[in-house]
Amino acid sequence: MKTRAAVLREVGADWSVEEIELDEPKAGEILVKTGAAGMCHSDEHAHDGTMPVPLPIIGGHEGSGTVIGLGPGVTEFEIGDQISCSFIPSCGKCTWCARGQQNLCDLGAKLMEPGMIDGSHRHHDAAGNPLTPLLKLGTFAEHMVLSVDSAIKIQKDVPAGPAALVSCGVTTGYGSAVNRAEVTAGDTVVVVGCGGLGTAAIQGAKVAGAKNIVAIDPSEFKRESAMEFGATHSAPSMEEAMELVGGLTDGVQADSVILTPSVLTGDLIAPAQFLTRKGGTVVATAVAPAAQMDVQLNLFMFSMMNQELKGCLFGSTAPRKEIPHLLSMYQAGQLKLDEMITNTYTLDQVNEGYADMMANKNIRGVITFD
Repeated sequence: MKTRAAVLREVGADWSVEEIELDEPKAGEILVKTGAAGMCHSDEHAHDGTMPVPLPIIGGHEGSGTVIGLGPGVTEFEIGDQISCSFIPSCGKCTWCARGQQNLCDLGAKLMEPGMIDGSHRHHDAAGNPLTPLLKLGTFAEHMVLSVDSAIKIQKDVPAGPAALVSCGVTTGYGSAVNRAEVTAGDTVVVVGCGGLGTAAIQGAKVAGAKNIVAIDPSEFKRESAMEFGATHSAPSMEEAMELVGGLTDGVQADSVILTPSVLTGDLIAPAQFLTRKGGTVVATAVAPAAQMDVQLNLFMFSMMNQELKGCLFGSTAPRKEIPHLLSMYQAGQLKLDEMITNTYTLDQVNEGYADMMANKNIRGVITFD
């Protein structure tokens, strides 16, 4: 079938909205009419070359939609099912899935390879050349062919926008606080970077019962927005937050510091460490440039203060469990997802949406499809 998609052909080039040819789903795959696609900063990492991807790609890895076609033998889904994408597929069979760590599924090793999970192609441009959907999803398209391992069945009455957000940013940020930092009632939590990931981390810390939630971002708009989602205090930088956090904790410092900036760089670890108490935790969630090797860390302080530094992928949780759970919390009024969507765009406005993101105009921009 013919459909339209936003394609990145060269590092740094504009997204090109093109008509593409989409093959029928094969065994273990489904055809999905896209409902909404979140505009995550990770796609910008592909755009600027800091995350190596097999160009040309169809962008987007945060999305939702309706199942309109089934590959041979597919029994997990029915026509009309609503799905949220999972940018980490889960096979249910590998060691990690068996341990409940679906975010570490072995299929994740194939995400940066060309084509679908099996290496073959379902997407082609007008000239017949193969295209790779980003992270095997390619949500910046009117239709998607997905592996059943990359799709999560969700409640049918959830709006497309919130259903898209939980497929990456919300699940990752919320889990950074609840699962990885293990925030408990009365904690002091610092969240560095208050876009989509950070806003979700703030909400997670609030749900977990944190007493103080300090939002750090150079953008005044994002700091003000953070207060609406549960932050109790804010600061423009970690250095400027030192006195604030010390005052809130009688000099003890934060129980946890969660790093969710637009780009994670090695020079952010040491100031996060200095904001963290004895026995406290620094959680590194945001995507760093793939070649990033240099990290500033005071090793003496790190060991003598019994601190922890943890990475976090997809909220350190099982997406098949967590995505429906978070959506049920949204439906119960416990999570603000509609409010996270600052602006919506058409597919043809994809470059405008990313310009707005880079200008700090959005908590989350979302592409909506009719």
